[in-house]
Amino acid sequence: MKVLYFTSTQSPHDLRFTKALAATEHQVFVLCLEPLAGRQWPGNIVEVEWQGINPNDVGQSLSEQLHWLDVVLENIKPDLIHAGPVQTAAYYTAKVGFHPLVTMSWGSDLLLEADENPFSQFLTNYTLQHTDVLVGDCACVGEKAESFGFAKKNYFQFPWGVDLHHFTPHGSAALREKLRWQDKIVLLSNRSFAPLYGVDVLLKAFAAAYAENPDLRLMLFGKGLLESEFRQFVINHSLQDVVHFGGQASLDELSDVYRSADYYLSASHSDGSSVSLMEALASGLPVVVSDIPGNLEWVEEGKQGWLFKEGNAQDFSQKILLAARQLDLLDPMKTGNRALAEQRADWNKNFPVLLEAYETAFTAVGSHD
Repeated sequence: MKVLYFTSTQSPHDLRFTKALAATEHQVFVLCLEPLAGRQWPGNIVEVEWQGINPNDVGQSLSEQLHWLDVVLENIKPDLIHAGPVQTAAYYTAKVGFHPLVTMSWGSDLLLEADENPFSQFLTNYTLQHTDVLVGDCACVGEKAESFGFAKKNYFQFPWGVDLHHFTPHGSAALREKLRWQDKIVLLSNRSFAPLYGVDVLLKAFAAAYAENPDLRLMLFGKGLLESEFRQFVINHSLQDVVHFGGQASLDELSDVYRSADYYLSASHSDGSSVSLMEALASGLPVVVSDIPGNLEWVEEGKQGWLFKEGNAQDFSQKILLAARQLDLLDPMKTGNRALAEQRADWNKNFPVLLEAYETAFTAVGSHD
């Protein structure tokens, strides 16, 4: 099957999907909304050169945008298009009338952006009406699609999962030693420094918790527009010696980073099945995370860790302190969290669901031709 993988740009998730697709019998082309900029893709996957589409360019009419997409489709003649996010790549595919369309939700496109304003609701509704199969990483994404009238039977759910051989409780914890925090209680956050991920809430919670328990330490990994604001917060609250900014950790570094922590934290305001949460579980880390629907599919209070009221720094700080008082629970939690990851977060077991979605969409459209 000739597959066109249509996405916004090249993200780590895109690289993981295309690497797996490169190992299948499918012939895969990549199309990005951003025009070609020297990106490299796995295996023999080829990125299509074209004009690109900037959804925010008011000088570029919809008919122009669709024209360039039509040109690409005429040249490639794909058997199936895998497109996402919902309101951009998938919407343009729906608008040119291409089938079969496998729309892949990136989580926040349905859980947040779908309801941002009437126009976003229109884009979401139009795309889902013209989608043959929808792929998502959690039940709450499927439920949101159903609220727009999408048929439950055409939703394929699978957590994107992690490499369980790479993320494991066993191995080095060199960063902890480098920081000389072996006898401290080390917390880890590795979410992007963007408003969606609530790192500002996390910092407020940590500052309050540290004031009560001076053995707490925080490793803060990530990059983003709010980094200077977060660094200033640390300075203003005299936390420079207890908060470590690690930058954007590479995949090779990440396994050691997780093992160097005692607890994983996330204050995200919205998530599907968070890959970093699954990496933490695979690494055996107990977690303290916001009580959003995506997290509730993975975390039960007191079992995998602790939940706090989303956006509530005070509640978050109290849960951090509660976790820090229960170090005796770490070993059984680590064992249980690793087992959960092996059961539900194995990328190698979960990825074939996408191929099943392809076959379902292709067969369904073929039967109507």
